[in-house]
Amino acid sequence: MRKVLLSSVALIPILPAAASADDLARETVVITATRTPQPVDLIGASITVITGKDIETQQFVTLSDAIAQTPGTTIIREGGVGQVTTDSMRGAETGQTLVLIDGVRIEDPSATDEGAILQDLLVNAVDRVEVLRGPQSTLYGSDAIGGVVNVLTKRGGDTPFALTGTAEGGSFDTAHLNVAANGTWNDLDYGAAANFLVTNSVSAADARNGNTEADGYHHFGATANVRWHATDTVSIDLRGYYTRGRDSFDGFPPPTFTLQDDHEFGDDSLLTGYAGLNFSLFDNHFSNRVAFLGLTSERRFFGNFGFLPPFPFDTSENFFGKGGATRFEYQGIYDVGDEGSTQFTFGAESQLTTMATHSVFDFSPTPTHGKSLIQGYYAQGQTTLFDQLTLIGGVRIDHDEEFGDHTSWKMNAAWQPFDWGTVIRGNYATGFKAPSLFELFSEFSNPVTSLKPETAHGWEIGANQNLFDDHVRASVTYFDRRTSNLIDFFDCFGIVSPACTARAFAGGYYVNVGRTEATGTELSLTAQILDTLSLQANWTNMATRDLASGLPLARRPDNAANAVLTWTPDADVTLGGSVDYVGSRFNDAFASVPLSDYVLFNLFGSYRLCDQFDAFARVDNLLDRHYEPASGFGAPGRAFYAGLRAHI
Repeated sequence: MRKVLLSSVALIPILPAAASADDLARETVVITATRTPQPVDLIGASITVITGKDIETQQFVTLSDAIAQTPGTTIIREGGVGQVTTDSMRGAETGQTLVLIDGVRIEDPSATDEGAILQDLLVNAVDRVEVLRGPQSTLYGSDAIGGVVNVLTKRGGDTPFALTGTAEGGSFDTAHLNVAANGTWNDLDYGAAANFLVTNSVSAADARNGNTEADGYHHFGATANVRWHATDTVSIDLRGYYTRGRDSFDGFPPPTFTLQDDHEFGDDSLLTGYAGLNFSLFDNHFSNRVAFLGLTSERRFFGNFGFLPPFPFDTSENFFGKGGATRFEYQGIYDVGDEGSTQFTFGAESQLTTMATHSVFDFSPTPTHGKSLIQGYYAQGQTTLFDQLTLIGGVRIDHDEEFGDHTSWKMNAAWQPFDWGTVIRGNYATGFKAPSLFELFSEFSNPVTSLKPETAHGWEIGANQNLFDDHVRASVTYFDRRTSNLIDFFDCFGIVSPACTARAFAGGYYVNVGRTEATGTELSLTAQILDTLSLQANWTNMATRDLASGLPLARRPDNAANAVLTWTPDADVTLGGSVDYVGSRFNDAFASVPLSDYVLFNLFGSYRLCDQFDAFARVDNLLDRHYEPASGFGAPGRAFYAGLRAHI
């Protein structure tokens, strides 16, 4: 069975979690957890699949809004669409969750934490999103402490050409256009899409504090995914991803230096490319992949905050950051026996990252440059015993020219006792994050010692249970993760030391000081209540702690919950609603600025006008709830959107 999965990975369907009783009974196949296609019930780690149908039904525009509905995930957007967006998975720090597009990293090497620029990650020809939680460095190397988000775009199909186009508009002068094509023509599978969005949005600084200037956003994105089957055993992949966004945002201008309206704006762009060769040997028992990847990113900010003449504002450039990455990957998969119940996965990776950055506030008049080379080697074994117990174990060794060697490992198990519809699973794994180029080479670099990688170890235990003839699937997971050597900024104010003397012009430097812990419980439920009515719901209860101060971590809610109810009275009509709850939390590391909990209600619906056209509409924040995602920042109130979707 597994050999068939490996040879047909491009055609694997990922089913909606609550489409029908028959769908619930089938195996959902995931790729991210083991880097090979596997039935989800063989995976010991926690993973959530967001399907393209889920995204279309709820009419998500940004992928961060869809990801926010998964257990254990906190998304913070400092204002409306296009504003700075960060994620925290099971309490992990910003930048400690790896984000991939079709398996390609989209991190920004010039960013302070080298994280993905999530605010520019919009829905564009998405087939599915796999959200894998917990440390995952054994297979993915650096940056996978919290988990991995893998966005997989559409490629191939049952016809040579299929076209989907959407046009919508609504509140805040929003206009959104998207066109996507995919199909299979002879030996070629392809998919491509383009996306355009413009919105005036709302003030990033909370309007209730007297901020009335709208902070708009313009976005263009494109993606391409092509596979050519040269022979029955050889194929070539070409993939590309491009995004560019321009956003207005707010800052802390004089004389009050508080968050308020000003005339700053930014321009971000990111381009990635992938070229891969896939070939199988030994009657398809030995699959191989060799790939070269490239990335370039650029960010520029404009407006001098009123600190420099001419006062109070101008639109001159005050910051730029340029990043680049070149990467080589080899992966081999060897199946033992005809049934493929035992499998070995191994590989080698090498990545060179570069950075150039400069700000008008830098002490040096010239840009800061930095580069780093990291090489990794990994191996993983998987076997299924007695058709019930699946065991997975792996190890990875990374070598970095800055911090030396680091070893990661994992082991997990999934047990399906008898024929009870039950899966009992457990997982233990380690993760690490290499110091960013900014932390290593900027004016704030440590002058006396080399920074170590941030490290983590985590474990979880859980169970899945199918009930009522597979109409209901329930899951419970308890997790625990501890992180050490977190990199933070050491403020030299009032401190006399050789290091502070060396960094007197910068005011401080980066140092490994942090230790944190996150523990919690995740519950999820998928139910086909009636033939026409489905429910998806989850709840996360989490406690986080800074092990040095004993205080909770900033902006991590103690409770979060989501629920989506979808009604399809006939094939032409879909109606539904969702509710999102974010619990109380503190905005800062000193637990001195509390943030109130809030609940958001949303409605969505669509109607099939004819075979080629659908009309759709939604209401976000139905009750017009005012809330702060972060202290001082605002969020959109009630908003209405409507549009047309064409299928050709």
